[in-house]
Amino acid sequence: MYTLYGYKRSGSVAVEAALTLIGAPYRLIDAALWGDAEAQNRARAANPLAQVPALITPSGELMTESAAILIWLADSHPEAALSPTLDATERPAFLRWMAYVAAEIYALYWVRDDLSRLAADEAHQAMIDQRTRERISFCWRMMDTQITPGRFLVGETLSVLDLYVAVVSRWKPGRARFYEEAPKLAEVVRRVDDHPRLTELWSGRFPTADGHEG
Repeated sequence: MYTLYGYKRSGSVAVEAALTLIGAPYRLIDAALWGDAEAQNRARAANPLAQVPALITPSGELMTESAAILIWLADSHPEAALSPTLDATERPAFLRWMAYVAAEIYALYWVRDDLSRLAADEAHQAMIDQRTRERISFCWRMMDTQITPGRFLVGETLSVLDLYVAVVSRWKPGRARFYEEAPKLAEVVRRVDDHPRLTELWSGRFPTADGHEG
């Protein structure tokens, strides 16, 4: 059984989605970074950076970094067909965009989650907030101009890249801005949102009342 450290609305939800589609049993440990001290300590015990997701494999290996976890899970469970095979023509694009989302977009949320990490004062926080919002929007727009989706982002088959984008696009500046900046990606993301095997997961881990569509 896998053990996953995570919490609602975080990057761990993409890993939960992958495990759900794979059909692998997993134990979820609440490690809400903004929760009580006990939950924060659980996250830190799994990952000294106190970040989630953190995944313990059935063999006891620790994995961190959401993109790495998703790629490894997909490659380790080829029967689920959640990534292009190593010799598939779609494989380079799959790896490119997994790394792009992780490096160019996801990484900015370390700052956005707590603007005081880099900001000198409240005015500086407001500037960083605005500039990171614009950078995220720009990066989604650039991805949209360089990708030609099929039914999903890299072809006709859903991959962990689709799950990754479906989760990260829910974070601020939110889906409304994402739809505006990346209409081709938006069409795919809506399809992932409506996946019948993920409906319960999305509603539980990203409740509509959270306002991510705004």
